Amino acid sequence: MRWAIVILAVVVLASCAKQPLAQAAVDLKATNISSVTGLVTFTQYSDRVRIQAKVFGLSPGEHGFHIHDNGDCSAPDASSAGGHFNPFQEQHGSRSSDHRHAGDLGNIVADDDGKVVLDIEDAHITLQGDHSIIGSAVIVHKDADDLTSQPNGNAGARLACGVITTVEQN
Repeated sequence: MRWAIVILAVVVLASCAKQPLAQAAVDLKATNISSVTGLVTFTQYSDRVRIQAKVFGLSPGEHGFHIHDNGDCSAPDASSAGGHFNPFQEQHGSRSSDHRHAGDLGNIVADDDGKVVLDIEDAHITLQGDHSIIGSAVIVHKDADDLTSQPNGNAGARLACGVITTVEQN
């Protein structure tokens, strides 16, 4: 009987750990120089955010993929989105760096048809609290992020922009 209770407790805890705490989405729209579109979703778990994206209309290869400070895509070139989301005043870096802008999500890779399907997790961002990314913007860039150049990785023009908004959970 004792083992049954322990096993039941482990199963319950494991299922709770996989329950999302918050969800958000972004509808990417093309800037004045592109036809890039897409959808990005964010799902907050206890210590990580799962980022899933489908992006269309890119040239094949790598493209910078970042969260920017301002949830404003009103400028034709998306410059109104500002710089990278950086609440902890870190230097620009790769997604695997311990010290980087929270919004540095590295590069996405478009296939020969210009499509990206992404499914990653990140521990530097959150959908809750003082440093939430809700209300910030997602930007897809023309060029690859070199992951080192300051302050933004030299990723080139902004091809698509969208504002991160909360999704109500069922």
